Amino acid sequence: MKILTIIGARPQFIKAVSFSRYLKSSPDIQEIILHTGQHYDNNMNDNFFSELDIPRPDYNLGVGSDTHARQTAKMMIGIEDIAIKEKPDFILIYGDTNSTIAGAIVGAKLHIPVVHVEAGLRNFNKKIPEEINRIVSDSISTLLFCPTETAVNNLKKEGIIGGVYNVGDIMLETYLFYKNKALKNSSILNRLCLKPKEYILCTIHRASNTDNIRNLKNIFIGLTDSKEIIILPLHPRTRKTIEQNKSIKRNIGKNINIIEPVGYFDMICLELNTKKIVTDSGGVQKEAYFCGIPCITLFENTAWVETVEEGVNKIVEINPKSIKENISNFNTSKQSYTKKIFGNGKTSEKIVNLLYQYKSQL
Repeated sequence: MKILTIIGARPQFIKAVSFSRYLKSSPDIQEIILHTGQHYDNNMNDNFFSELDIPRPDYNLGVGSDTHARQTAKMMIGIEDIAIKEKPDFILIYGDTNSTIAGAIVGAKLHIPVVHVEAGLRNFNKKIPEEINRIVSDSISTLLFCPTETAVNNLKKEGIIGGVYNVGDIMLETYLFYKNKALKNSSILNRLCLKPKEYILCTIHRASNTDNIRNLKNIFIGLTDSKEIIILPLHPRTRKTIEQNKSIKRNIGKNINIIEPVGYFDMICLELNTKKIVTDSGGVQKEAYFCGIPCITLFENTAWVETVEEGVNKIVEINPKSIKENISNFNTSKQSYTKKIFGNGKTSEKIVNLLYQYKSQL
């Protein structure tokens, strides 16, 4: 069996490592890794491959940044050429990026079964680029591996029933495998002169925040007004917006410690030791749940509705007062994290068994 795996962004690297590691124990499966080059910053790319021991990509398209249409088109051209050359049994895609939709379209057009890991997520807002990627990818995928039962139900409401399975969240599998290693190997707290539970961890990267000057300004005012020590690994997109707008710079308080993007081990260490997490990242929302840390989400909604229902994740309006008040007052209990809403950490095994089952039925 040959699998062509498409990756291109940080969250996909984290998901891919568990599946690729599991495939090493399956000698009759060959995985071809294609990196689109969607993330090309060294801190968000090479560091993850070396730190997590992800197999080096067999192909790297080096696409880089561009408009959605141009970026996706470049990816599709490269993926199609490689798919025709390699003749895989499956094209495997992760999540909701442009790399994902590019792989899905190529696979469907070439009549190669598309396997979507993390299928069925919905924000129910088609103004969000990731939502379009999810909907289209799910509609043309052959096997849809969902991380939660909510995701399964989302697909059912859209009339997608065949080939749908709840296999749990593959990011949980990665977290469980690397948690202790991350704590042992990361020196991020010492490097930043931090003590556990004496800081707030924040990430901001979504276009609706980074490209909206008012939103980004309000976020920084709220973070500054909180008077807490804020650790902010800065996404390149966010950094670019800040550098281009003096009005934002003026509202970044001295309590906000801006650092370069960090590797997976450092990020897990920061998450496990923070008081609270403030983010607009779906992946970080999940990691907050894995770590048992209260999460404040700076976005209008979330695909991880279970975390909100369990009271461990709060959707906060992007204005300084709301951000400040929730940093001060939003808390959770240990009991809130006891449900296995993301599965049991054996997602890769389930996926491989289902791929074998699919192949045997052809």
